[in-house]
Amino acid sequence: MIIQKRLLFMLLTLLLKSCVFFGPSEKKLYSKAVSNKPYDVIIVPGAPYDSIKGNWSMPMKARIYWSKHLFENGVAKNIIYSGSAVYTPYIESKIMALYAAELGIPSENVFIETKAEHSTENIYYSYQMAKKLGFEKIAIATDPLQARLLRGYPRRIKIKVDFIPFVIDTLKTIEKKEFIKIDIEKAKVSNFVSIVDRENRFKRFWGTLGKNIKKEKR
Repeated sequence: MIIQKRLLFMLLTLLLKSCVFFGPSEKKLYSKAVSNKPYDVIIVPGAPYDSIKGNWSMPMKARIYWSKHLFENGVAKNIIYSGSAVYTPYIESKIMALYAAELGIPSENVFIETKAEHSTENIYYSYQMAKKLGFEKIAIATDPLQARLLRGYPRRIKIKVDFIPFVIDTLKTIEKKEFIKIDIEKAKVSNFVSIVDRENRFKRFWGTLGKNIKKEKR
């Protein structure tokens, strides 16, 4: 049984990697999004808050600034930040919303999804939230690598979303603040246990495939 699980793990990893480098470029996807704007909402997957340095991580910073760019340029009307407290005691979506507020994104246009612990869950739970909020035109806004890894997932669960991965050249042109202070205690959870201590490697990988999702009963 252990050997079978390891073989399955290796096979799935190879399949995922083989899909990463094919498909439309980030610039083409962005151009398509601009021509199709506005989206009712964009879903922005979370990234861990760097609690050691006491600052946002580079992936989080890039995703937030990209969401700001899309909002301010009329590509998206609203934003859902998604992510629970996964690797650190801070709820990723709440941290992202706090930074977004400091960057001037109106709070009435920002929503948070706090259950997701894996990227597939970011899509699933946020999509369900978006539909409940009455949003119809939905896109995923994240970094290029994550977008490529995730692009087949919506088809598997039969939902319609577009992907708007950030364009590095465009992201570089966005004016950024050198230092932003937020009250991180607003996003901190008590009795935190890291996902690394709660789940073994295989279960975590299974989660990245969306197999740990708790689907709502209809």
